[in-house]
Amino acid sequence: MWDGAGAWQLVVTGDPALYAIVRLSLFVSLSAVALAALVGLPLGGMLALTRFPGRGLLIVVVNAFMGLPPVVVGLAVYLLLSRSGPLGSMGLLFTPGAMIVAQAILITPIIAALTRQTVEDLWLEYRDEMNAMGVRPLARIATLLFDARISLLTALMAGFGRAAAEVGAVMIVGGNINGFTRTMTTAIALETSKGDLPLAMGLGLILVALVLTLNASAWGLRAWAEWQAG
Repeated sequence: MWDGAGAWQLVVTGDPALYAIVRLSLFVSLSAVALAALVGLPLGGMLALTRFPGRGLLIVVVNAFMGLPPVVVGLAVYLLLSRSGPLGSMGLLFTPGAMIVAQAILITPIIAALTRQTVEDLWLEYRDEMNAMGVRPLARIATLLFDARISLLTALMAGFGRAAAEVGAVMIVGGNINGFTRTMTTAIALETSKGDLPLAMGLGLILVALVLTLNASAWGLRAWAEWQAG
């Protein structure tokens, strides 16, 4: 039964259980984006500007992994972090840390692939100048990543959107433990199955609002940067 009034009341009155889930979700997803950016941005820049054996294969793999099924990532991370796995001694399974790792693995290919395309396009503008100046490969990558920083917000927002909407991987490695590893998406799935629609709807409203706000902010920042440039 629909209960929009009940969902809105939970959001407006600051229901502690609801906002605890929201805070954990933001922490996990933003941490995953930061971790993925540390790998994906330089990887994308390297693929755009350097030539090495196996480059084409690596590009194909990165592009293919943009559609990597979350449950497959969850299973792989679970096997790595389980008690009998190679990283089981770290004790990360069924913790927010495991959820961050799973989401970071999911979104790193997205950030890397979008970064590669952005940097390749920008390289066409800078190529002659950098070649004439004898700029080294690492300096080229750093310069173009910095110059494309506003455009690369799109890649980061795409990664955040994928992370924030993810269910399967975090359910497997986090366990959906109430008050500890329950995120907005896993809570929505659980509460809907239990028939607690006000909480599920309230979380859904906040999730949509967060994604829209972040993407609108990125778009506004990009528009402002373009206006400043000219």
